[in-house]
Amino acid sequence: MGERNTCKVIGIAGGSGSGKTTFCHALATSLKGLRVRTLSTDDYFKEVKPSVHAPYNGKVYADYDHPNSVDMDKLNQDICYLTSSGMVDVLLIEGLMVLYVQKLREKLDLKVFVDCPSDERLVRRLRRDMHEESFRDISSEYLDLVRHRHHEFVEPTKWHADIILNGSNPTETSIAVVREWILSHLRV
Repeated sequence: MGERNTCKVIGIAGGSGSGKTTFCHALATSLKGLRVRTLSTDDYFKEVKPSVHAPYNGKVYADYDHPNSVDMDKLNQDICYLTSSGMVDVLLIEGLMVLYVQKLREKLDLKVFVDCPSDERLVRRLRRDMHEESFRDISSEYLDLVRHRHHEFVEPTKWHADIILNGSNPTETSIAVVREWILSHLRV
C-alpha cells in the first residue's frame, strides 16, 4: 500500500458574486471519501472601520475588498496547521484575495479563478444581500467601490490561475476536471 501524499491545497478566487463559494461547495461535495476542509477568507476579515473614500464620489466605506482587510497571518497559520496535521486530504481556500498574495499562492497546488461578468456579479450581490441591505446601499457600494477594487486587486490575479472557470455557467464538467486533478495528485 502506497504512502498517502500530503494534503492538496486548492485556491479558488474570483470577484464578488462570481460563484466561488458555490463552486467550492460543489467541489467539496464531489470529493466524497476524502477529508476535505474549506477556509473562506471572509472568515478572516479584520475589523474594518469605514475609512476608505470611494474614488468616484468620495463617499466613505468600510473596505472589505482590499487585501489588507484579510488577516493573512491568521489564515497562513491555519493553512500550515491543517496541511501538516494529517487530518485533511484536501484543503479548499476561497476568497477574493486568494491569488493576490504571493506567499499564499506559493502554498497552492492548484489555482482556480472563477470568472463572471460584472453585471451578473452585481445582480448576484443584490439577490444575496437584499434581505440585509437596501437596493440603493448595495448598488451604491458596488458602483462606488467594489467594482473599482475588483479591477485594482482581483481581476489581475486571474493571470496567476492554472484554470479559469466560467462563473456564469458552472457545469458538472468544471467540477469534474478539478476533482480529477485532485484525485490524480493524491495517492489513496
